[in-house]
Amino acid sequence: MNSAGGLIGFWIIALLTLHAANLGETNYNFLNEPNVPFPPARPTVRNLAAICHCGQGRPRYLASFFPSSGASHFRRRGSAINRLESWYSLCCSGQVAHSSSQILCCARQAWHQALSQFCVDEFSVMTVPYLCCEAKGDARWMCFNSELPNPNYYPVPDYTAPKVPLEPGFTFNPYAC
Repeated sequence: MNSAGGLIGFWIIALLTLHAANLGETNYNFLNEPNVPFPPARPTVRNLAAICHCGQGRPRYLASFFPSSGASHFRRRGSAINRLESWYSLCCSGQVAHSSSQILCCARQAWHQALSQFCVDEFSVMTVPYLCCEAKGDARWMCFNSELPNPNYYPVPDYTAPKVPLEPGFTFNPYAC
């Protein structure tokens, strides 16, 4: 009887574990926290077309998206995504970069600058900062480019981003490519 009870207990735990696991199909949050997929992937030759052509299909995080109190770390993530998407639109528009290699360079500069600003924002509050912000140099960028929720910058089906103003603070340096 003990071995049967142990086997049943094992299966119950196994089923509960599988039920609670995030299998990549859903981002259900038991704590009712806002879902802000973070961090964004580093721009590459492979994802640049999606960055430039599917931008309006990726979420923006307006103030109304977040609860009225708490969730400040999610707000900072949402602000970083909004800033980055704004700067990507500048890179992809043809206003500051013209060739595909310049557009990629611009997008990478935007990615670095947006995540650098995110880390500044993280360290400006008295909470534990995002793990990658604690790393220095190349280790920081490798950390940010790991465990990505949307490495290919796929749009969200049936979603159109709201109009948001261009975020100030980004200047593309074509000589840094």
